[in-house]
Amino acid sequence: MTTLGKTAGGLYWMFRYLERSENTARMVEVGQRIALTRSSDDDEWASVLQAAGTYDGYRAKHDELRRDLAIDWMLRDADNPSSVLSVVTTARDNARVVRTALTREVWEAVNEAYITLKQAMARRIGDRELQDVLRLVRQRAAFVRGATHGTMLRNDVYDFCRLGMFTERADCTARILDVKYFVLLPASSAVGSRLDDIQWETILRSVSGIGAYRMRFGQQLRPREIAEFLIHDRTMPRSLAFCARKLRENLDYLAEDYGARMHSHEVVADMNDKKLAQPIDAIFQSGLHEFLVDFQGCIASLSSQVEIDYRFYR
Repeated sequence: MTTLGKTAGGLYWMFRYLERSENTARMVEVGQRIALTRSSDDDEWASVLQAAGTYDGYRAKHDELRRDLAIDWMLRDADNPSSVLSVVTTARDNARVVRTALTREVWEAVNEAYITLKQAMARRIGDRELQDVLRLVRQRAAFVRGATHGTMLRNDVYDFCRLGMFTERADCTARILDVKYFVLLPASSAVGSRLDDIQWETILRSVSGIGAYRMRFGQQLRPREIAEFLIHDRTMPRSLAFCARKLRENLDYLAEDYGARMHSHEVVADMNDKKLAQPIDAIFQSGLHEFLVDFQGCIASLSSQVEIDYRFYR
C-alpha cells in the first residue's frame, strides 16, 4: 500500500493518534453519562463501541458485554489498537521518528503524555478514578496542541500536523452525532422528552460545546439547532464545517509550498462545497444518519488521498 513519506507520515499520524486519544476519552464519557438515562447498560456500551469502530474487536476478545470490560477495552487494552494507551504509545513512537522536525516543547509534551498516561493506566481503572483519568487524557492532548501552536513554524511540517488533527476530529464529531441520533434514542416517542434533552446535552458536553451552544442559541436544547451547530457552525472548533475548512486551508498552504494542487484538494473541496453546503433541513429530510456515514466515507477518502499525494515528501 502506498503511504506518506517518512516525515510527513510520522507527523500526520502522530497528531491523528493524539487526537484519537482525546476523542476516545470523550466517547467513554458519553457512554458514562448516557448510561444514567438508560435502563440497559449493555445496549449503551454496544452503541459506544460501534460508534468508536471497535465493537468487533471487543466481541472477538470478550464473550459478554459489560461496562467495566468496555471501558477497559477503550482506555488501556493492548489488544485494541485504538485504545487510549495504544494510540498514545504509537503517537510517541511516531514522534521519536520525526523528532528533528519537532520543537523541543512539542516532543516533551508528547513524551510526558505517554509517561503520565502509562502510569495512570497501569492497572484497571475504577469508578472513583475514571473521571480524573478521562480529564488527564484531555489535558495531555491539550498540552501537545498548545506546544504545537505556540512553538512550531507555520510551514509544511505544521500543515501535516494540522491535517492529522482535523481529519481525526471531524471523524469523531460525526461518530458522536451518529451515536445519539441513530443508535441511542430508544424510540420515536422519546423525541422531545426529558430523556431526549439529557442525551442531546450529553452530546454537546462530549465535544465541550454546551457553553458555546447556549451563547448562540440560548438555554433551550433543540435537536435541529444542535445538529446545525455541530455540522455547520464555522466558529465551533469541533464542528464538521470548522474541521473541513481547516483541512482545506492547510492543503492550500501545502499547494503554495510545492507549487501544485493534488487530488486531495478536489476531495476536500467536494466536502466543503457540496456535502457541507446542504441546508440542515435537507440533511434531516434525507436522513442525518445517512449524511454522517457519507461524511465519514469522505473523511476516509481524503485521508487515503493525502497519503497518496504526499507519499514522496521527505
